[in-house]
Amino acid sequence: MKTIRFGIIGCGLMGREFASAAARWKHLIGMTARPEIVAVSDVNPQAMEWFETPFATTDYRELLARADVDAVYVAVPHDLHQTIYCDAIRAGKHLFAEKPFGIDLAAAYTIMECIQENPNVLVRCSSEFPFFPGAQRIAKMVADNAFGRILEVRAGFCHSSDLDPTKPINWKRRVATCGEYGCMGDLGLHVLHLPLRFGFEPTDVRALLSKVVETRPDGKGGTAPCETWDNAILACRAKAGFPMVLETKRISPGDTNTWYLRIYGTENSVEFSTRHPKTLRTLPYQPGKPQAWCEEDLGYASAYPAITGGIFEFGFPDAILQMWASFVDELAGNEPKFRCATPEEAFASHRLFTAALESQREASVVSLA
Repeated sequence: MKTIRFGIIGCGLMGREFASAAARWKHLIGMTARPEIVAVSDVNPQAMEWFETPFATTDYRELLARADVDAVYVAVPHDLHQTIYCDAIRAGKHLFAEKPFGIDLAAAYTIMECIQENPNVLVRCSSEFPFFPGAQRIAKMVADNAFGRILEVRAGFCHSSDLDPTKPINWKRRVATCGEYGCMGDLGLHVLHLPLRFGFEPTDVRALLSKVVETRPDGKGGTAPCETWDNAILACRAKAGFPMVLETKRISPGDTNTWYLRIYGTENSVEFSTRHPKTLRTLPYQPGKPQAWCEEDLGYASAYPAITGGIFEFGFPDAILQMWASFVDELAGNEPKFRCATPEEAFASHRLFTAALESQREASVVSLA
């Protein structure tokens, strides 16, 4: 089995998730390549201790200069994306990185230019929820043209912990580090990954953006202003003419990392949500016949085969592992069973979020044509 040597830049939560996935690689069946984490970098030395890698540095450039690093995973605040992503690409390191691929549209454009100038470097974006079995089933239904005429699409990603006003402020609440997009930049590509993959590109948008909590504890005994958008509802018209409602929310009471996708059509409709990760709801319809939702309990049916039996349940760590299997499989020269989010899809999300900001300012529908 081929070994692909990885460095991690940004040793927080998602960096640890990757390390855990790499340690569980034997869970997968039939892979031709595996990741090995050989180097890490973070500005906080304590964050690197957990990884126990041969090389650790507070200067990511030292990591990029190493010949024993083939690829890097980068998970850093949005204001650092343009510089670090482009440095990694120009260093010839294959790149798997966090959304949104830049703090704003200008940064995203610069990253795209860098990718185009270095065609031998594979670049993909993190988005794990489409690897849930329910989402995979929806992807197959779209590929099979199972819906007839599509009536409407709804997709969203909702958090609830920010409902607590005593939750301390962090970089995602500051425009300088998160960007003006706020919750859209932080959560939005998760929502758009599958609609864009299906060809449901939005042609216009009317945005309703909300700032709910004005200040939060600053960790120093005082308070700090919350500058970014907490919630976003985007009403769009897809290229094919049907309406599409997209939402990203940090304050959605009762929702704990809830991702969902719903497609309604004249011949079939489907709903899937990670709130009920085993359940796929479908409504097949024939003229004159009853209209009844059917619920199916899904087992462990993954894009990449695994040792887990089909009767067992699929969860977030499994989605992370499947996403990494796709990237490593593509790095090994294979056609992935389901491709990770692409830079082009990330750039398309930037175009939508930029238009959404204009829509909010002008209280009007903004065209993306």
